[in-house]
Amino acid sequence: MTKLYDVTSTLPAYQPDPTTVRVLHVSDIHLNPASWKIIASLVEQYKVDVIVDSGDTMDHGTAAENGFLDPIPDLGAPYVWVRGNHDSTTTQAYLENMKNVHVLDDGRAVTLAGLRFAGIGDPQFTPDRSTVPDAEGTQEAAGDRLADALRAQRAAGTPVDVAIAHEPAAARRTDGEVPMVLAGHVHHTEMEILEKGTRLRVEGSTGGSGLRAVEGKYPDPIEASILYFDRDSRRLQAWDEIRLGGLGLTTAEVSRHLPKENQPGASPTPTPSTPAPTPSTPTSGTPQPGSRTPSGSRS
Repeated sequence: MTKLYDVTSTLPAYQPDPTTVRVLHVSDIHLNPASWKIIASLVEQYKVDVIVDSGDTMDHGTAAENGFLDPIPDLGAPYVWVRGNHDSTTTQAYLENMKNVHVLDDGRAVTLAGLRFAGIGDPQFTPDRSTVPDAEGTQEAAGDRLADALRAQRAAGTPVDVAIAHEPAAARRTDGEVPMVLAGHVHHTEMEILEKGTRLRVEGSTGGSGLRAVEGKYPDPIEASILYFDRDSRRLQAWDEIRLGGLGLTTAEVSRHLPKENQPGASPTPTPSTPAPTPSTPTSGTPQPGSRTPSGSRS
């Protein structure tokens, strides 16, 4: 954990741009205590305005785990959180009483650093892996409730800039109702333009899959992203993918990406697209153009 923190502290720093809002997207921490120091380091070096956590901060959602959350108010930026399927209502109640933490559920919204965020908690609680819930239908229903809330807020003159759900299946139901939606759950990164123009960003595990990191042949990486939004248009301008080597490793990779509509000669509005092919591995700590869409799935 100390080695991972040391690697994070030497990542390249970028001068803050007054026209840009910087959002740190984290997800699926799964009780990894190293994550807090890594997040605090990223907030400091990238001058982050808002942290968004798309859920599964916990592993079993018990009251005994609540103390794990205590570092959050001191991370250096407002913390926006939605419940994952490993987070309980007990977890949620504990966070709701924390300073500088904004818990979003049932379409609730908050405006921070000029961006309006709205989210919904995961409708399922599945710490018992012996159960196999009806994930698809339940998640789609939750996504529909979030989409309804987004439409209502737009009609009221307070449109949402970024929606948040834990499960990508729920996030996809907001297509056409919001410029961008964030999710997690699958423990690998994805970025795509949905059919009606909404950009879906799925974050990897900022906890390196927690205790599950040691189950496979190689430890899972720790992943997070810095999303750059234009302060006036409130649209995504670029994003940095940050990938740290798993437990016991000290590698760091930072890659810079631009939306296709922001590249020279591109159309000014997003159009549906397929994920770009995997690029060659960039030099550690050096921003590179391109896009990565790893395969695989975790819950």
